[in-house]
Amino acid sequence: MVKHKVSVLAYEEDSGSKDILTEALAPTSNLTFRYDHKSFQQAINKNKYDVIFINTKPSNGTTFELLKNTKAQTPHTPIIITSPLDETNFIFKAIDEGAYDFIAPPFSKTRVQLVVKKALNDHSKDSEIAYLRRRQDIIYDFDAIIAKSPSFKNVITSLKKFASSDSTILITGATGTGKSFLSGTVHYNSPRRHHPFIKINCANIPETLLESELFGHEKGAFTGADKQRIGRFEQADEGTIFLDEIGEIPLEIQSKLLRVIEEKTFERVGGNKTIEVDVRVIAATNRDLQQQVNDNKFREDLFYRINVLPVPLPTLSERPLCIIPLAEKLLEKAATSLKRTIKGFSAETVDLLQHYHWPGNIRQLANTIERAIILEESDTIHMEAIHLPDINTTQYKPRARSNEPLIVQEKELIINALEENLWVQKNAAKVLGISPRALNYKVKKFGITHPNWRRNKETQ
Repeated sequence: MVKHKVSVLAYEEDSGSKDILTEALAPTSNLTFRYDHKSFQQAINKNKYDVIFINTKPSNGTTFELLKNTKAQTPHTPIIITSPLDETNFIFKAIDEGAYDFIAPPFSKTRVQLVVKKALNDHSKDSEIAYLRRRQDIIYDFDAIIAKSPSFKNVITSLKKFASSDSTILITGATGTGKSFLSGTVHYNSPRRHHPFIKINCANIPETLLESELFGHEKGAFTGADKQRIGRFEQADEGTIFLDEIGEIPLEIQSKLLRVIEEKTFERVGGNKTIEVDVRVIAATNRDLQQQVNDNKFREDLFYRINVLPVPLPTLSERPLCIIPLAEKLLEKAATSLKRTIKGFSAETVDLLQHYHWPGNIRQLANTIERAIILEESDTIHMEAIHLPDINTTQYKPRARSNEPLIVQEKELIINALEENLWVQKNAAKVLGISPRALNYKVKKFGITHPNWRRNKETQ
């Protein structure tokens, strides 16, 4: 394999560093030297470089202007300053103005090679982090969330508004409805997006360890505490903490949790130093917290404190228009992960997925599809690959059949949309993502009627 040569541009005010740069970098690099500002800037505009050197004197008043212009032209390229003089103030200002590093005399081949190697490694890491951030932004994009049903559209509208605030959010809903994912979406669309997002499932941690997990502990606080531990609230400083299954937190810890939410202060277990944190709290539960308050299992003051912005999530069966689009998206994701080429679902499978009640919600749908991909031998998911606990797919009869099964599916989706929008065609068309005129055409095509529609009243 031919190794990629590093592309290096060097501006030389004199020839002070040309020889050492050539000796150090020529074997592994494509070196380009320029000796005046104009040709140097032209080179940057014409080509992309991995590293840039600027050799200049502290007395030259244009040094920092040149550095500034170079950073503006190629902001992500490491710029290394070399100078025949070693002046502390000059070095500090160069770094402060954006130089990656400064090589002071006496120059050495080894020093030049080490600085370039480190600059390239750091640039590679920065590029990877930027890529992952872009991928993360795509993953946690409100507009990419499937929200076809009005009930879930309202949820997304609320969360978009809540994301810009700093108030505590309480997301409630059955297991598998997407509480964890939506909490992440809120964080990564909030002003805290560049700070930590810390998740903790309060149901998975034993009561004896939960307080330490949340708030940390000092060395010797209890048996086995052989060193200091930083808790999740400290880890989340300036960011967001997601407390999943908050209803599982014991009463004796709830008072400390209330304090950190209200006052932003706490002490580690076994410690007396008060620690301040700036944390946004998002809580979630599948329990009825109001009932737990009535049963004296959850503090009333804590309930009201976390219930500032309540977000109840509908079950998947309450989002009928979302089921098939979700299934298709999950199929694409799982097929890619499992390195399978799957075109889609058979018409019978679509019917089954659409009408199943999904007690495990999105999580169950995702698991069902992943298993089906593993079992399916063709490029289309058939019913035989679908395993549901209370459905015998070998005996399953689709709700309706015709020579055009997709038309049946389309008609059912339209009726569902109309029902959810109280038979107002304009609103149903918006949910379906089609024009009112197109919906009116399909309503006539499928013979869909409703007593409240004007034309039906006129014929009565």
